[in-house]
Amino acid sequence: MFNYRSLAFLGLAICIASMFFAVLYLERTLFLDPCPLCILDRVVIICLGIVFLIAFLHGPRTIFTKVYGVLCILLSSVGIGLASRHIWLQNLPKDQVPECGPDLYFMLDTLPLFETLKKTLTGSGSCAETNWTFADLTIPEQTLILFVILLILSVIQTLRSRKSV
Repeated sequence: MFNYRSLAFLGLAICIASMFFAVLYLERTLFLDPCPLCILDRVVIICLGIVFLIAFLHGPRTIFTKVYGVLCILLSSVGIGLASRHIWLQNLPKDQVPECGPDLYFMLDTLPLFETLKKTLTGSGSCAETNWTFADLTIPEQTLILFVILLILSVIQTLRSRKSV
């Protein structure tokens, strides 16, 4: 079956593939600008990819197998929360959609970090737009599926680490 390192490599490959899809196809081909919540999703995917990469390269046989697994579980859970919030914003009635605010880069330049995060998580009108769908799923719904898959992979990896130690 799969060992610890191959599960870490699979997680890394999924993260890399999803970032290539987002950047090369959604941004460069369809010219879709990511909203602030999409950017936060990407940050979480990049962080997950980094943890999977370190786990793959390190190939630990100690407590670090659990540390990497728990980090991936936590990051996947954060991603699920962000994607769920995004889906909720997209399904609000038109009259309850928040106003469009400044973009994330402007907020990072002008506001403190925690204020920027607070404003980003409350959402803006740009986060409520549905610009593209595939198989009748919006981008946040596809991202939610991605994070659930990564969560399942992380749980399997963490449980497998118990057997290999």
